[in-house]
Amino acid sequence: MLKITRTNSENIDFIKLVKKLDAYLKITDGDEHDFYNQYNNIDVLKNVVVIYVNDVAVGCGAIKKFNESSMEVKRMFVSIENRGQGIAKKIVLELEVWAKELGYKSCVLETGKRQIEAVNFYHKCNYKVIPNYGQYKAMDNSICFEKQL
Repeated sequence: MLKITRTNSENIDFIKLVKKLDAYLKITDGDEHDFYNQYNNIDVLKNVVVIYVNDVAVGCGAIKKFNESSMEVKRMFVSIENRGQGIAKKIVLELEVWAKELGYKSCVLETGKRQIEAVNFYHKCNYKVIPNYGQYKAMDNSICFEKQL
């Protein structure tokens, strides 16, 4: 049975999933990991989604205010053994609905070009590539996206 839970960054299952995400990113980001990691503090995340399959946390994502009209999608992750089951799609849809409920018009996000599955996933979810923003402007490995809600 699948269950979607809205929570915050204090959720213990979210914290455990983020540790798995960080371990994965440490490998894929290589020498750039420390740069990216400094922007991934979870204590600032007040809008978190955790997905459970048979009461086991298997995926997560979060949104935080980016500007007056946009939320930024952060900390998207699905356990390796649960990929390919549509879980990431459910997470992103729930985050988009939540952002819309809060009055935001779009979602933006950054991912690494080396995370090919993530890049392909966001294209499939109708996110459009935009110029790199903020701290990612000078990062060759970064690719930024936006979706109007």
